[in-house]
Amino acid sequence: MLGRNRKLRLETQRMYLRPPQHGDFREWAALRRNSAEFLTPWEPAWSPDHLSRKGFTNRVYWARRSIAQGTAVPLFIFRRSDNYLIGAITMDTIRRGPAQAATLGYWIGQGFARQGYMREAILSVEHFAFRSLDLSRLEAACLPENKPSRGLLERSGFKYEGVAQSYLQINGRWRTHVLYANLRGDRRGRTDVC
Repeated sequence: MLGRNRKLRLETQRMYLRPPQHGDFREWAALRRNSAEFLTPWEPAWSPDHLSRKGFTNRVYWARRSIAQGTAVPLFIFRRSDNYLIGAITMDTIRRGPAQAATLGYWIGQGFARQGYMREAILSVEHFAFRSLDLSRLEAACLPENKPSRGLLERSGFKYEGVAQSYLQINGRWRTHVLYANLRGDRRGRTDVC
């Protein structure tokens, strides 16, 4: 568990990552709204209150509880040069005991995609997961046709592990996903994707 009193903040060369706060609502809602067409093909269907203040408040409280209980680490990604919110990354379903594993999910605003920001964020979260949380395995899944995300995972040290049929509902339909994992001290060979 990370505990309630620990101030969580990860730093990278161009960004900082921290849990969502109530004051982030307007910036978050604007980024999600402006990037909706870019994001929705790859995400679960948005709830009717997805962009509402109430929905966001619930998200902030969930983030706080999850961090305090050690079950997830949701982080917003801010560009250091102007403190602008550009996306989010979450280590979820943290499993302790014999597994010592978590699942990684992420999104980035359309105007910030393919500029190396998410790779920088993933590498920062990997370091935190393996060094600070003592996890052994990070898992991620994406749609087979999402070549940018598959390439991003591979460039970030993740290796292809297989396929999960009807893994998640994406944009209202059960979709098959490709599975990736990164292991602490991984020495597996690269795969050819893209």
